[in-house]
Amino acid sequence: MRVNIDDFLKRDSEWLKGTGPNSDIVMSSRVRLARNLDKVAFSHWADKKQQESIMNAVFDAANSVNYLKDAIFIRLKDLNEVDRLFLVERHLMSPEHTKDVEFKALIVDPKEIVSIMVNEEDHLRIQVLQSGFNLMEAWRIVDSIDTELSRKLSFAYSTKWGYLTACPTNTGTGLRGSVMLHLPSLVFTAQIGKILQATAKLGLNIRGLYGEGTEASGNLFQVSNQVSLGRTEEDMIDNIERIINQIIAREETTRRAISTKNREALVDRVWRAYGTLKSAHIITSNETIALLSAIRLGVDLGIVKNLDRRMVNELLILTQPSHLQKLEGKILNSNERDMKRAELIRERLK
Repeated sequence: MRVNIDDFLKRDSEWLKGTGPNSDIVMSSRVRLARNLDKVAFSHWADKKQQESIMNAVFDAANSVNYLKDAIFIRLKDLNEVDRLFLVERHLMSPEHTKDVEFKALIVDPKEIVSIMVNEEDHLRIQVLQSGFNLMEAWRIVDSIDTELSRKLSFAYSTKWGYLTACPTNTGTGLRGSVMLHLPSLVFTAQIGKILQATAKLGLNIRGLYGEGTEASGNLFQVSNQVSLGRTEEDMIDNIERIINQIIAREETTRRAISTKNREALVDRVWRAYGTLKSAHIITSNETIALLSAIRLGVDLGIVKNLDRRMVNELLILTQPSHLQKLEGKILNSNERDMKRAELIRERLK
C-alpha cells in the first residue's frame, strides 16, 4: 500500500493518544528489535546491490505478516527532506535514518503502532509503540512480528552471542525497551539530577525526545536499557518496568506535595504558560515544548479544565518544524515557522 505522506496528518499517532496505564506521566512505551540478515554485510558495509536485495527481501517478508496487512511501504529516496523529518517527528523512524537514503525504507502500519526501518544501522529495526506505560504489550506485538518475519528471513544469529548486530550493545536479544516520561515536578523541585544519575547507575540510558543524540526538553525524558545481552527479553522488560515504576512513584509524590505546599506558585506557572501560548505571535519550538509541559501538568492536576491531555500532546507534535510545513503546504524559514507555530496554537486554544 502506497500513500501520500500528507495522509499522516489526518491520523492520530499512537504515542499521542494520552491513554493507557500511567499516561499522565508515561507518554509512550516502545520496544525495538534489531535484526540482520544472515551472511549479508551490515548496512554500513553492504554495497548497493546488497542493500537493494535486503530491501526487497524485507518488503516481501513483511507482506506475509498479519500486523502489516495494510502497511505503508516507503522508499526514503522518494521523499524530500521535510517529509523524512516529518516521519522522525512522529517517532516512526530515527534521525539517523534520514541520511544517505538511496537504499533505505520504512514500513508503517496505518495505526502507526508498528514501524520497520530498513537499512538503518541494522538491516531491520522493528519498532512497536504504545500509549502510556505498556511495555509488555509492545513486547508481545513485536515478538509476534519477529516470529512471522523469521519464517521468511534468516537472521544472523550466534549460539554464543545471540542476534548479531552492527553495534555491540545491541547484540544478544537485539531488544531496546524505552519509555517517554514527563517529569515536570521532579524538574521543578530540582530532584531530576539525582534521579537521572541513579537511573544511569541501574543500567538505563536517558535521552531526549527523539532518542540517541538528542537532549531532553520540555521535561520529557526517554529512558531505555543500555545493553541487550545476558538476559531474556522478558527479564529486560521487567527490569525497565521496575525502575520506571520507582520514577513514576517519585513524580506522583512530588506532584502531590507541590499541589499542596506550593499550590499558588504552581497555578501561577501553569497559567502564565497558558497566557503566553494564547497570546504569542512569534514562538520557537523549544519555548513551545517548555510551555506545553507546564500546561500538561496543569491538565493532569485539574488546574486547566478546558483542555485535555490528548490536545496538549497533539500540539507537541503539530508545532514541530516539519509538521508546520506540511500543514502550510510549503517550505518555511525559521521566522515563518515561529509565526505559523504561534498562529496554530492561538487557534487551538480559543
